[in-house]
Amino acid sequence: MRNQILIPTILASALALGFAIAGYTQEKTEVRHIPAPNTDIASGVAMYGAYCAVCHGADGKGNGPAATAFKVAPTDLTLLAKKNGGKFPDFKVSNAIRGDGSVTAHGSREMPMWGDVFRDINRDESKVTLRVHNLTQYIASLQQK
Repeated sequence: MRNQILIPTILASALALGFAIAGYTQEKTEVRHIPAPNTDIASGVAMYGAYCAVCHGADGKGNGPAATAFKVAPTDLTLLAKKNGGKFPDFKVSNAIRGDGSVTAHGSREMPMWGDVFRDINRDESKVTLRVHNLTQYIASLQQK
């Protein structure tokens, strides 16, 4: 279990370092698309580290090492409840993660449609739903009080 969390964390750290180095050597960071790792389906923390932190930052404030590569800055995930009258918008966040509907996270389609990525990892729709749910719950835990 520890290795399942450690490996995505190491991968995210390596990606972050790569993006940070790229940012110092180029005017604008270039985002490389790599296959998504298969993280622990039960761990919102591991999924966030592997899939979200490189753009949204480890703290969720939109300051990840790849943030400068985008036309529109990644959303500060810690303010979602505050911007929604104090209630965390579970449904909207789940839809943004899945890539469902007309949700355009970041004002564009630069954010991956993680639902499709999760289906590529495992076609079992119940596992896709569980991933989205656990990741959504972790993002809810990042909210500023």
